[in-house]
Amino acid sequence: MKNQLKTVLLLGILSTLLVTLGGALGKGFLPVALLMAVVMNVGAYFFSDRLVLAMHGAREVSPSEAPGLHRMVAELARHAELPMPRVFLMDEAQPNAFATGRNPEKGVVAVTTGLLHLLNERELRGVIAHELAHIKNRDILLSTIAATVAAAVTYVAHAASFATALAGARSEDDSEDGYSPIQSLMLAMVAPIAATLIQLGISRSREFLADETGARISGDPEALARALEKLQAGAEHIPAPPRPATASLFIVNPFAGVEGILNLFSTHPRIEERARRLRALAMRPSSDASWGAPAARFG
Repeated sequence: MKNQLKTVLLLGILSTLLVTLGGALGKGFLPVALLMAVVMNVGAYFFSDRLVLAMHGAREVSPSEAPGLHRMVAELARHAELPMPRVFLMDEAQPNAFATGRNPEKGVVAVTTGLLHLLNERELRGVIAHELAHIKNRDILLSTIAATVAAAVTYVAHAASFATALAGARSEDDSEDGYSPIQSLMLAMVAPIAATLIQLGISRSREFLADETGARISGDPEALARALEKLQAGAEHIPAPPRPATASLFIVNPFAGVEGILNLFSTHPRIEERARRLRALAMRPSSDASWGAPAARFG
């Protein structure tokens, strides 16, 4: 519930930022920017799954090609009360996984060959459950909404900076929108950065929620914590393909190990914090009614 409320709050702040920036430029610019963002992101919502799978050379595997993986996905999908997603395999050495699909009926779970080689069965269950949690929580839809508003902020900011440059000679007293040229320019510079940080905050919040939901699906939060730690180490030592645009989809950041100010722009929470929260869940008794998996396993 805490992560759900955080997501709603961040979306509200992002929307407020868009309205404020639109006010700095004038009401006529806001609908145009929002329409452009909606068109772009609706296209991404419907076709991004195909694009990202193609970018990573993922191929769909049948039950006969990967019977154990299919059985695991099917079992956990039943626990999560989800339709059986399509299963894809990426021939990549770095251990990682992601889920996509605009709704549960279009769900896809994709794993790398490196993931299958690194994790034991219990840890793999935890990772698959995490990815199913993203599908169950409709995180693809939420990320699309956040991206739409953030993109609109960026478009309006660019228009505001251009308009301010053209109207630089206008005095503050002549301003029709209540903002001086300097104020409008500062807002236009800061707004896209703020929108990006808020969008990334939403992404990190959804990762925490997917960890918790995934732990409830598998009934084994300790296994997911161990898997995350292994995947983090793998990402730090095995280079990822140079595709930063898709980094936010994966269960761990493919470009782990980046230090300094760039951590502000991380799409993932720190693995240490994710593992700590999962182990706190593992301390709860398995008879807790909040656990949804029929056969919870701890420790």
